[in-house]
Amino acid sequence: MQQNTVNTLLTRALNRYTVAAVLMQELAVTDAAVLKVGLIGYGYAGKTIHAPLIDSCPGLQLTAIASSRPADVIADWPDCVIKTEPDRLITHPGLDLIVIATPNETHYPLARAALAAGKHVVIDKPFTLDLREADDLVARADAAGLLLSVFHNRRWDSDYLALAACVRAGRLGHIVSFTSHFDRFRPQVRSRWREADVPGAGLWYDLGPHLVDQALQLFGPPEAVSADLSLRREGALTVDDFHVVLHYKTMRAVLSAGTLVHGGTPRFLVQGSQAAFKVNGLDHQEGWLKDGARPDQDTWGRDTRQADILQASGDDTLVDKLPLPAGDYLAYYRQIRQAILGEAPNPVPGHQAREVMHILDLARQSSAEGRRIAVI
Repeated sequence: MQQNTVNTLLTRALNRYTVAAVLMQELAVTDAAVLKVGLIGYGYAGKTIHAPLIDSCPGLQLTAIASSRPADVIADWPDCVIKTEPDRLITHPGLDLIVIATPNETHYPLARAALAAGKHVVIDKPFTLDLREADDLVARADAAGLLLSVFHNRRWDSDYLALAACVRAGRLGHIVSFTSHFDRFRPQVRSRWREADVPGAGLWYDLGPHLVDQALQLFGPPEAVSADLSLRREGALTVDDFHVVLHYKTMRAVLSAGTLVHGGTPRFLVQGSQAAFKVNGLDHQEGWLKDGARPDQDTWGRDTRQADILQASGDDTLVDKLPLPAGDYLAYYRQIRQAILGEAPNPVPGHQAREVMHILDLARQSSAEGRRIAVI
């Protein structure tokens, strides 16, 4: 065999060996960086949203689930460790992260117990029932050096991503009015804890955190809050309609949601000195998850809706159609993993979530007292 041929074969072999070695190293690093996750709660949020997102996120392993309905968990996740009591999951050995997707009034005690056990914690929104509980959890996590985060997933809605890009690029000019609607037509009061007369129930705790968080991300804290939280449906036991105004120095942010709203209200309508932004409908990701779609599919998050960018031209209005970027709820859990490993910041740190709770508290006070409340 000629020397050139031998050299070529040796070079190919070495290259293949190098590639294989690199792949083995990467696999070893990946295996070492797999974080084991325990999920508490297997109701709507746990089953439909958190479990599939966690399972689809590279580097996270859905290891254990606590639920009062273990048969439901076994049917969906036969390889998971199943606990019927949250405290037994929190103390289960080897878990790195605890995700809490239980009724709202349990968020604080469960998160406190998980932090005390040395676990990183993600809490489904709302963070807690009030600012006092939120501040206590933030202090405990900081003292223990543990990650504490809240699942404000609608930062990764397609329509919000498009709006945020427009606002931050100055495309709309100076914003003078921001209106955010999340309306539904659900005239029947359902028998479930979210609509019962229990702490943490009602639409303001359910949808309010999303709308408040988005406004705070875009504009920061307001100077004052005024709110009307009401019960509109026959037989309603807790808030099922809200109209909240965040008062800024030169603009107003109106946050609204109701259960007796027919037809289509814009999801966002934002007025600026140079242009307006308008988009109808809702991001599809939650609906897809309800239908059993996997968030790791190539087409995940693609949105066929378009936003309208409205500009004045004499007596006419020019309408520019703006395609929406893909929504990406999975980005939250990717960043959670990176944050725990020290590779990226916490996507929703506790101090941001406590600011949302501050506004939720002030809105409840405003509605109860019938007056505008200053944000101090």
